[in-house]
Amino acid sequence: MDPSTIFWSLFTINWLIFLFEQYLAWRQYQVHLKNEKRPTLLSNLMTKRNYARARLYKLDRDRYGFVTDIFNQVQTTIFVFGGLMPLLWNYCGKYTSNEILQSIYFVLFITVVDLFISFPFSYYDTFIIEQKHGFNQQTFGFFLKDKAKKIVLNLVLTLPILSGIIWLVEWGGEYFFFYLWLFISGIIFVMMTIYPEFIAPLFDKYVPLPDGELKTKIEALAKKVGFPLTKLYVVQGSKRSSHSNAYMYGFWNNKRIVLYDTLLAPETIVQLFGESEKKEEPTEENLPVIEVSDSEEETDANNAKNRTKKGMTDDEVVAVLGHELGHWKMHHTVIHIVIAELNLFLSLYIFGSLYKNDTLFEAFGFHGQYPTLVGFILVFQLALAVYNEISGVAQSFLSRHMEFSADRFSADLGYADTLSNSLIKLGVDNLALPVDDPLYSAVHHSHPPIPERIKVLEKLKNDRVEISETTDLGSE
Repeated sequence: MDPSTIFWSLFTINWLIFLFEQYLAWRQYQVHLKNEKRPTLLSNLMTKRNYARARLYKLDRDRYGFVTDIFNQVQTTIFVFGGLMPLLWNYCGKYTSNEILQSIYFVLFITVVDLFISFPFSYYDTFIIEQKHGFNQQTFGFFLKDKAKKIVLNLVLTLPILSGIIWLVEWGGEYFFFYLWLFISGIIFVMMTIYPEFIAPLFDKYVPLPDGELKTKIEALAKKVGFPLTKLYVVQGSKRSSHSNAYMYGFWNNKRIVLYDTLLAPETIVQLFGESEKKEEPTEENLPVIEVSDSEEETDANNAKNRTKKGMTDDEVVAVLGHELGHWKMHHTVIHIVIAELNLFLSLYIFGSLYKNDTLFEAFGFHGQYPTLVGFILVFQLALAVYNEISGVAQSFLSRHMEFSADRFSADLGYADTLSNSLIKLGVDNLALPVDDPLYSAVHHSHPPIPERIKVLEKLKNDRVEISETTDLGSE
């Protein structure tokens, strides 16, 4: 194909994918917009007031997403298809003839420009949307300091890696893509090791979970399933946001579990970080006005949905970890890593086939130049766009299957009811709106909707009761 055909083909594909994603987002937005009243099937999951709050939060996030997506698409179109990319590359080339240095100048320039362009969006996200709905815990000073640390750390890590990639491409010869695969894979594994230990503590405070009933229960669960737990931490995530999370990391027999303090009861947070670090629950005056009349149903139903303070009981935290340990026990993380490695190898192989393709580079204004960094942009962002979209959908399907499997693992440990309550609390605390467009959910959601997960957990519990009753009858 000639350069013009390649250019307009990739331009069309890029915009078609964008329009498809916007179509999905619009469908999702319409579902959130039209479901003004809480569906009956959600009556056991959240109060009418919490449903209304979650819906308003989602609508704000949907609208924000439309603005940022359109802005980013226009920005990409101007930079990649509008001819700014070769202009910037050649401008950086005025100061050096070394490709590595030229690439570093290129990245530094883009980083500075992106900082100023993205700052208003980041500020609005944190101090308007998240603040409005009671999630943001950051001061403006903390926000600036945090952003500065992220930029510096990103450059400190990215620039040496970029230099190594460019050098390998030139040194590796015909099979440079294989050496590049080994190099990038090594970097990924190193980062998986050092990030939790050395990088994450630069941004948040980590403390060991003190001795007590929760720690005893977690250690007992780990021992029961054979998980080689060595350390148990709590991270002070509430200093930046009241969203909840938990994760585990480590290789071989050196596993660690990290709990966000937002999962824990307020008194536990005080014990860990002191009274001065206790975060106040948002008051009604600080939240969007919700005109919902309280009914008897709203106060006498499920305790998990009706509580006024965030956090979980010890048993509910253990149930969530039972789910996470299910991922470990069934090697889900290993499967994801293997898929990611195969995907990386295939992508780099395609990059190796297209690298220094005269027609591709000429299509975007690079005549007789084959910068490695530009090649990565053209191949990974444009040439592989359709493949990336399809593989993303496939991985979402796989991830949802794994989530159900991990739920089943926790249920088999006897946590079906407790995990259901945990999911309800997580949904309420994070203002998750369990009402979705089916097509949008199929393409984007890596986790099944909470109502589906609770329905499956209820079935698993009932099946176990039936089996138990049948066994008892047989023994008689």
